[in-house]
Amino acid sequence: MTKSDKIEIENVNSPGRTVRVDKTKYEVMRDAMLKIIPANEPGLTAKEIKEELIPVVPDELWPNGEKIGWWQKAIQLDLEAKGILNRDPKSKPLRWWREPGKGKS
Repeated sequence: MTKSDKIEIENVNSPGRTVRVDKTKYEVMRDAMLKIIPANEPGLTAKEIKEELIPVVPDELWPNGEKIGWWQKAIQLDLEAKGILNRDPKSKPLRWWREPGKGKS
């Protein structure tokens, strides 16, 4: 994999820190999550997001759904850091929704 095949992502819990991940997997999972997560409250829980992701992400990138949860969490934290996703810190379990007007084409 060449350097251009990677993308830097952020983590809302570690401001200023970035990690490099596979660009294709990032873009596919990000796009799928932005289609699934609504642009209004109450949003979806992590479990609900994962349940909706499993049938739509390509098996060739995540065979048998392997590591979907890791990618889901990494992209959720990145999108929160970028101000695209909102988190309700008071809900149990936690819920996320898109910032209206951001993230969905």
